Amino acid sequence: MSSPVSEVYMNAADTELVRMTKDGDRAALNALLHRHTAMVRAIASRSFGASLETDDLVQEGMLGLLAAVYSYVPDQAASFHTYASVCVSNRIASAVRAASRLKHSPLNSYVPLSEADGSAGNNPEDLVLAEEQAEYLLSFLSKSLTALETKVLRLHLTGKNYTAIAEELNINVKSVDNALQRVRAKLKFGLQEGS
Repeated sequence: MSSPVSEVYMNAADTELVRMTKDGDRAALNALLHRHTAMVRAIASRSFGASLETDDLVQEGMLGLLAAVYSYVPDQAASFHTYASVCVSNRIASAVRAASRLKHSPLNSYVPLSEADGSAGNNPEDLVLAEEQAEYLLSFLSKSLTALETKVLRLHLTGKNYTAIAEELNINVKSVDNALQRVRAKLKFGLQEGS
């Protein structure tokens, strides 16, 4: 069992946690995920998609939150919370549109990041559970992904499409798709093992 998020991190401003995360501080990222998981769940619970369940939408929202962490510029006018909520909402809306067009069938095989029913509360049990899930996810990804998979996932989380990722990494689009499919498969396996 992991220890609760350190008081130092819990009392830090979002902008400071973002800076620390970009400097490689995993505990700061864990604190940000912990702090904003309820917001992601709230947005996901208000969204409805063709064949997407709430857990699928929460997973998309968490990817939007991760993308927000790495793309946020503190000098902008919006607070991190506002920026992150827009990123999460956009990511979820994009997933809903894609699923309704049946253009991207892999959306139907996404793995929920949480087995919770979407009604996140702020009671201590929910908070510890959210922290443990975020910590496990980060640990699993850092141990399981290849260097290429990690690069592709990071670029994907910043909102780049497959073509842009392929150009930036000097690989073909099919290699990008294959890398993301492997990430999804590893994540599915890792979450089943960790539950």
